[in-house]
Amino acid sequence: MTNATRERNQALIQEVLEVFPEKTRKERKKHMMVTEESMESVGKCIVSNRKSQPGVMTIRGCAYAGSKGVVFGPIKDMAHISHGPIGCGQYSRAGRRNYYTGLSGINSFGTLNFTSDFQEKDIVFGGDKKLTKLIEELEQLFPLTKGISIQSECPVGLIGDDIEAVANSSRKAIGKPVVPVRCEGFRGVSQSLGHHIANDVIRDWVLDNRDGKPFESTPYDVAIIGDYNIGGDAWASRILLEEMGLRVVAQWSGDGTLVEMENTPNVKLNLVHCYRSMNYISRHMEEKHGIPWMEYNFFGPTKIAESLRKIAAQFDDTIQHNAEAVIARYQAQTDAVIAKYRPRLEGRKVLLYLGGLRPRHIIGAYEDLGMEIIGTGYEFGHNDDYDRTLPELKDGTLLFDDVSSYELEAFVKALKPDLIGSGIKEKYIFQKMGVPFRQMHSWDYSGPYHGYDGFAIFARDMDMTLNNPSWSELTAPWLKSA
Repeated sequence: MTNATRERNQALIQEVLEVFPEKTRKERKKHMMVTEESMESVGKCIVSNRKSQPGVMTIRGCAYAGSKGVVFGPIKDMAHISHGPIGCGQYSRAGRRNYYTGLSGINSFGTLNFTSDFQEKDIVFGGDKKLTKLIEELEQLFPLTKGISIQSECPVGLIGDDIEAVANSSRKAIGKPVVPVRCEGFRGVSQSLGHHIANDVIRDWVLDNRDGKPFESTPYDVAIIGDYNIGGDAWASRILLEEMGLRVVAQWSGDGTLVEMENTPNVKLNLVHCYRSMNYISRHMEEKHGIPWMEYNFFGPTKIAESLRKIAAQFDDTIQHNAEAVIARYQAQTDAVIAKYRPRLEGRKVLLYLGGLRPRHIIGAYEDLGMEIIGTGYEFGHNDDYDRTLPELKDGTLLFDDVSSYELEAFVKALKPDLIGSGIKEKYIFQKMGVPFRQMHSWDYSGPYHGYDGFAIFARDMDMTLNNPSWSELTAPWLKSA
């Protein structure tokens, strides 16, 4: 990008901020920046993981969403109780397309809504007894669950239910792990704290459950951490790792099981896909069990090859040779995908606003197709996320944190991207504006996007979206003449 582009983006930030009152303008300015080629860290150029401005329409989720929706919810053989009013459990049930193998209600329970269904009397008198009764009934109705988690909603934290005491007594009564998670939605500033809380609960209530029990290990045992199998992503990743000769002992948490989590301290390497949601537990296992961890990226052939070689470097020559063989095996498939879709997508500009790993991980896949990232940002990122993003961005790229609906619309109107990748809350706004849009939290009901097979689907979906003739027939309501 040129100096003119950098200056234009800096001017755009100032223009967008002009509508705010002085105090808000001063605060929001800290959350936007333009990248410079020489930067190794965002430092104080951008502020993140702070409360959203009161009265501003934010796109974030809550701590309950971070725990129930991300970390615990995809663990398929546990029953996850939403302890509180029914709405949170229903809204978070099966919404993220965490694919799994198994029979729902028999040995897989992620698509079911288990809730204590708080009413007014439960707020007044407490829900501990109701929760105990719920667990007893759940054990009678679904005896094949391997464990239970209690996911606290906001009222539970406000009235002070002792879910830890209920968990301890229920564990003894049913003879299974019962895990209390203090993930009330009002805690923290976003879903990010919910990830951290859930990681700490796994550390304290789950990881040590199989200490001293026999485990037949191999030199090639690994765990996939932070892949939620959206549209089958973890399966696509697992194929490549197993073709390299590695043994995947556990998947956290898409299509994952409780025993896989409990066995993870026996692996030789933890492979972290979503750094934001699972770096905490990975660091703990490194400190306590001496298990190294590394972040990897399986979006697009360039990043896949880099990651396969980086992973293989942690093992012996056999695995390193196998990694090169895997890369070579898929080369013809990759070349065919790029030959088909790059001419149709090259030069198109993309604006991203997402959560977790996506604002930086998917950049390489777009670039493999000749597309250009002109702006990206995190809904709930921390500064280390932005530091990890800088190497992926060109000089002068717009970078933003926790933008409001107004700010995002203003960026789109000014930068005129050819494609927007964001979430469901933004999807219909920009489609009505006549801008091609992909819902990149759940792959717009497509996928997988991970791995070589996923890249073919990704390329097809981007082409299908961008080159859809319907966009030329659409005029935004506010652009139509009276």
